[in-house]
Amino acid sequence: MTGEIICGVDEAGRGPLAGPVLAAAVILDPARPIAGLDDSKKLSAKKREALYAQIIERARAYCIASASVEEIDTLNILHATMLAMRRAVEGLGVAPTLALIDGNRCPTLAMRSEAIVGGDARVPAISAASILAKVTRDRLLVDLHQEFPLYGFDVHAGYGTPQHLAALLAHGPCVHHRRSFAPVRRACELHGVS
Repeated sequence: MTGEIICGVDEAGRGPLAGPVLAAAVILDPARPIAGLDDSKKLSAKKREALYAQIIERARAYCIASASVEEIDTLNILHATMLAMRRAVEGLGVAPTLALIDGNRCPTLAMRSEAIVGGDARVPAISAASILAKVTRDRLLVDLHQEFPLYGFDVHAGYGTPQHLAALLAHGPCVHHRRSFAPVRRACELHGVS
């Protein structure tokens, strides 16, 4: 593995009913280690924010990319996730020779890639990507909350919580809701919107 340039890749936001899916690719710098990297879901929001700042500062290269709600609805969530991952890898300022992808599938990339189930907890570069993607998406949903406060995006980040589902049924979907997801589709039908 000498001379190998490894990037870790992970996504955030496959399951929510609203907002884009985000992906990040990170090439860590062995000379500037970051302590405490882990699966973003296992870390507190405060810890994620602190690690986010360190990753941005110390990584050899990183890129955060997304696939829009329109792309999710057109392609489906799996293909939109792969697209966001590919965009993140292609956006790196340093070309990796190997991409380690969290999960059981790899996007089509110009370099070798390997899917690692549970990689966000086992591979530091994937953990770093997990943190960048989650923090960025959470911040984005807080911004969407300013625009559409009825839905509580700042609390549930677009996931189908009872509060979110109740707001969706009461008010109908907004432009940031994924029409291809069943609860949103039902709310569209109920409110007569397409």
